[in-house]
Amino acid sequence: MTEAHIHPLARYIDHTLLKPQTRGQEIERLCGEARRFGFYGVCVNGRWVPLCRELLAGSGVAISAVVGFPLGAAHPLVKALEAERAVRDGAGEIDMVISVGDLLDGQWRAVEDDIRGVCDAVRGSAIVKVILETGLLDDDQKRIACRLAAEAGAHFVKTSTGFGPGGATADDVRLMRSCVPPEMKVKASGGIRDAETARIMIEAGADRLGTSSGVAIVSGTAGTAAY
Repeated sequence: MTEAHIHPLARYIDHTLLKPQTRGQEIERLCGEARRFGFYGVCVNGRWVPLCRELLAGSGVAISAVVGFPLGAAHPLVKALEAERAVRDGAGEIDMVISVGDLLDGQWRAVEDDIRGVCDAVRGSAIVKVILETGLLDDDQKRIACRLAAEAGAHFVKTSTGFGPGGATADDVRLMRSCVPPEMKVKASGGIRDAETARIMIEAGADRLGTSSGVAIVSGTAGTAAY
């Protein structure tokens, strides 16, 4: 597909496949679709990063790997090692889940240190997106999480894993956009399955969209895929 024929929403999309039953042939299809439709990137579990690197070589499609996914409850040192390994294997972006329990307990230093550990592990080599799992948080907790992510050196805040309660909402995207510095970005993910919803998220302030329905969004077909 030529640049002139790429759908304007495609460059916002991280084409996502994170299901536990994912197989190699599905990753091959994901990467083929990312190249064909001109998606910004793919988002996969770290296990699949080397294959994505091979399949996407020379394409300009970014590779994101999730870390501490989907619960965020792994030890901080394990998250940092997971991120470092994913980058070594070819990921240029890391989507990490915060320690939600620590945030709910008011252990803000622990949350910030957890994020900083991942940022430090890949500093200069990868972009770090911090998944808040907004469906588990009230608005004050979302604001605190955004502040902690910014102070720890992350590049993005992200709404959801797609595995927790709820998903991206325009209200959450607007709130997150208002809480982070101008140079920091917002990724909306979870439940974005059609072009109308994608546009609503972008209008609310999203710089990137995480969705397994990228093809449906840019081709106008109904999206039914799940993370």
